[in-house]
Amino acid sequence: MMQTYRLVKQAKMIKTDDFSSVFNFRKRISSSYLAIHYHANTLQRARLGLVIGKKTAKLAVSRNYMRRVLREFFRLNQHQICHADLIIRVQKKFSKVDFFQIKQEFNSLIEKLNQRVNLKC
Repeated sequence: MMQTYRLVKQAKMIKTDDFSSVFNFRKRISSSYLAIHYHANTLQRARLGLVIGKKTAKLAVSRNYMRRVLREFFRLNQHQICHADLIIRVQKKFSKVDFFQIKQEFNSLIEKLNQRVNLKC
């Protein structure tokens, strides 16, 4: 079976209750730019939620760029991520100049997450 790299609707967390349950679980991995809050789920896939506050980046253009980049990283790596609900919170504003550093941070955080969740992916 060939893996598809589409970001399906079921892989997105939208409801407030979903976000609350992950935040209330209080498990977090962080780096200088990103923090990932996580909670293992019983679904057959990882789900993504993004939080980028106005305090982090005032302009909507900047927040949307960060959202697009993080969604793309998740889309490309979704098959390597253990089955968990993830909320990625941006702690520090980043732009195109920081792209490769953000990519490295994202990958290292996902490796840590997979070790901590310790489920069969």
